[in-house]
Amino acid sequence: MEPRILGLHHVTAIAGNARRNYDFYTKVLGLRFVKKTVNFDDPGTYHFYFGDETGSAGTILTFFPWEHITQGRRGIGQATEVGYSVPAGSFDFWIKRFEQYGVTYNKPSEKFGEPYLTFLDPDGLKLELIVSKTDDPRTPWTTAEVGAEMATKGFHTVTLTLASIAATAEILTDVFGYTLLESHVNRHRYVTDTVQGAAYIDLVEAPGEARSVTAGGSVHHIAFRVKDDEAELYFRKKLIEKGLQPTPQIDRDYFHSVYFREPGGVLFEIATDNPGFTVDEPLAELGTHLMLPKQHEHLRARLEASLPPIG
Repeated sequence: MEPRILGLHHVTAIAGNARRNYDFYTKVLGLRFVKKTVNFDDPGTYHFYFGDETGSAGTILTFFPWEHITQGRRGIGQATEVGYSVPAGSFDFWIKRFEQYGVTYNKPSEKFGEPYLTFLDPDGLKLELIVSKTDDPRTPWTTAEVGAEMATKGFHTVTLTLASIAATAEILTDVFGYTLLESHVNRHRYVTDTVQGAAYIDLVEAPGEARSVTAGGSVHHIAFRVKDDEAELYFRKKLIEKGLQPTPQIDRDYFHSVYFREPGGVLFEIATDNPGFTVDEPLAELGTHLMLPKQHEHLRARLEASLPPIG
């Protein structure tokens, strides 16, 4: 059988203050802090990973927190919304929690027959809680304040806003194996049948909208999941055959990555399951140590002194 794309792997975004970002995602949203490391290309900056117990693909939201980053702007050529799957009946809990913590949110609405609740993180990243109309069997990470009957289960949808969706849709269908599920006005939902969670990509066609500015509160890139290196290299070859220019495979310590800019301007990544987040920390201790890429280990003393404290 040919390799398949297994839905979303992770989403990476840009934040400002590191402590504020950590507090919001671990305390307000109740995600697990899976990994505390640094940006490969800018080791003076953290790279945070939030997800479920093990950092399962399809649950991982990561951040580069740059303290003095300017504010971004949502627009065309960008992933503009990140949707989490939540249990039915959980919105009342989340609305009360958002009010308690001063989180900006909109009243619940519906699209494609699914209720959703939009809110913003402290940097303005647009997030959604979505009650899926299909079964989501994933086990959520829970905390003392966010129980299983309310907790996020991982990603449901990522929305891309584009001037034209045709070329991006062709990558999703012809290369990644997604199919068009349904459309409403200018929103078009694509789905893969390889996973039950993190299976949807929405393309919104908005030719009159301003171009995005990627900075604070913006999605930097989205990553699609593959099983292993062999599958990743298979898709890299397909992208080259499509006339795109993917990077070589890059070792990101917890997965292996290939990046490319899709025709609509959004940075895509293909990421492997291997080796996973327990490669350098035991499961029970994920996120409790500063883990450095090998090439930056010699900077440990300096980084531990200069990186802002969290937790």
